[in-house]
Amino acid sequence: MGIITSMFRYEFMTNAFAAAGIAAVVSGIVGYFLVMRAQTFAGHALSHIGFAGATGAVLIGLAPLWGLIGFTVAAGIVMGLLSERISNRDVAIGVVLALALGFGLLFLHYYTAFASQATALLFGNVLAVDRGMIATLAILGIITLGGLAAIMRPLIFASLQPELAEAKGVPLRFVSTAFLAVVAVAVSECAQIVGVLLVFTLMVGPPAAAQRLTTGLWSGLAASALIALAEAWLGLTLAFYTDWPVSFCIAMLSAAGYFAALARGRHGQAGVLEDAA
Repeated sequence: MGIITSMFRYEFMTNAFAAAGIAAVVSGIVGYFLVMRAQTFAGHALSHIGFAGATGAVLIGLAPLWGLIGFTVAAGIVMGLLSERISNRDVAIGVVLALALGFGLLFLHYYTAFASQATALLFGNVLAVDRGMIATLAILGIITLGGLAAIMRPLIFASLQPELAEAKGVPLRFVSTAFLAVVAVAVSECAQIVGVLLVFTLMVGPPAAAQRLTTGLWSGLAASALIALAEAWLGLTLAFYTDWPVSFCIAMLSAAGYFAALARGRHGQAGVLEDAA
C-alpha cells in the first residue's frame, strides 16, 4: 500500500488523477450514447477537428483548449444540421472533417513553432495539468452532463426508434445537433488527458464494454463511467511505475477491457427504453 500511495506525494500526480477522473466519468457517460447511436466516427472526427481549432487558437494567441472547444462545438452543430439520419451522417461528418483538417494544415503552415504543444494535443499530457485546468474541466463537465440530461429522453427515443420518434413529433435534427454539441465538449475534455488521436480510448472503449455487460440504461451508464474511471486511474498508476506514456497505458487497458467484455457475449439493450420511460 505504501508503494501505491507514494505517487500521491507529488502534486502533479494528484492533479493528474483529479483531471483524469473528471474526464473519464464525463467521457464514459457521453460515450455510452455515442456508441448506442453508432456515431463513434463522429467522436473520432470531432477530436481531429479540435486539433485544427487548437492550432488556430495558438496562432492568434489564445489557449489551445478554447480553440479546441470552439471548433468542435461548431463542427458538431454543423454535422447535426446537415443530417439527422444515421444513414447520412458519415457523409456529412467526412465533409466537415476534411474541411477542418485543411484549416489545421493552414494554421500549422503559418505557425511552425507549435511542435511541442502539437505533440501534447495529439497524444495528451495529463501530467502537466494544473489546478486551474482541473477547475476548468470540472465546470465543463457539469455543463456537458447538464446538457446531456436535458435531452436524454428524446435522445434515447430518437436513437433506438427513430421512425417512431419522428412520427411522435420528436425533433430529430435538433436532438442530433444538441447531442453532437455535447459530444464536442466531452471530446475537448478527453483530449486533455489522452490527446486527440486517442479519444476513442475513453469515449468508445468503456461504453462499448459496458453495453456488452449490462442491459439497462442506468446500469450501463454507471458501468461505462466506472470502467472509464478505472482505466484512467490504473493507466496513470502503471505509467508512474513503468515510465511508459500515460496515453499508451490507458489505451492498452481500454482495449483489454473491451475484449474481455466481448468474450462474455452481448447482452443487448432491451432495457434501455424501459429505464428511460
